[in-house]
Amino acid sequence: MSTEISLSRVEPELRDCAYPATHADLVESCAGTTVLFADGDADLGDLVADIDQKEFESAEDAFAALQNVLPIEAVGEPGQSDGDA
Repeated sequence: MSTEISLSRVEPELRDCAYPATHADLVESCAGTTVLFADGDADLGDLVADIDQKEFESAEDAFAALQNVLPIEAVGEPGQSDGDA
């Protein structure tokens, strides 16, 4: 069964996984969970697969690494400027 969660619920979702965890274990554990972004969505397992880290010591470790692979659609309002006018 697929689950949908908001971006703000990703870290609590990662806490449900067993740590330390290998990259492959975390990808498998997160597959099927859809993360809803400000503009779009993505499978959490696919996002974790994009992380270039072999092992995770904790949910906080995994979440910090995940921050580096989130697409631009993950945050902010669609079509908003950063104020560079």
